[in-house]
Amino acid sequence: MLKIGLTGSIGMGKSTAGKLFAEAGIPLNDSDAVVHDLYAGEAAPLVDAAFPGTMKDGAVDRHELGRQLALDPGGFKRLEAIVHPLVRKRETEFLKRQRRAGTEMVVLDIPLLFETNAWERVDVVVVVSAGPQIQRDRVLAREGMTEEKFEMILSRQTPDAEKRRRADYLIDSSRSIAETKERVLEIIADLKTRIDKGDFRNA
Repeated sequence: MLKIGLTGSIGMGKSTAGKLFAEAGIPLNDSDAVVHDLYAGEAAPLVDAAFPGTMKDGAVDRHELGRQLALDPGGFKRLEAIVHPLVRKRETEFLKRQRRAGTEMVVLDIPLLFETNAWERVDVVVVVSAGPQIQRDRVLAREGMTEEKFEMILSRQTPDAEKRRRADYLIDSSRSIAETKERVLEIIADLKTRIDKGDFRNA
């Protein structure tokens, strides 16, 4: 089973690309969605223990958590130590289900693919990218986003240029949705051809 690692910096359109892969019939494991689910369930009390006051009505208050992290950026490592193992467990369960189903290829949407060395456990890397001004405009249009928060997030991510350099496939999300969808379908078709040729014997 071929594992496609999908990544991209904040505001680059990674989530949209992931949905397009899913719409094309490729099973998707979305790490962001998994984190949202964990924050509403089993991770909430663990996060609250490390960041008191962040749990409200049984779920993590992301705004409060973000506020605390902005005051203490060192807290990211504590948070990752809690969340990453739970996310990895969900990913492993997803892969087991897809293998049992005989799935040909899957997409693992992993925001910190390079930062956490997750690229080592996928077969190909797809990077979603756009120009820096498009990225900035998209991110700053989000509710609650500030220049300071944006810069803090960027500082923790592998630079876009480096991600592009390390990509096996690149998706330019500055284009229309129709063009992005066409690019996703091109990538899928190419990967299927390569699978048939035996390019991924160890996948």
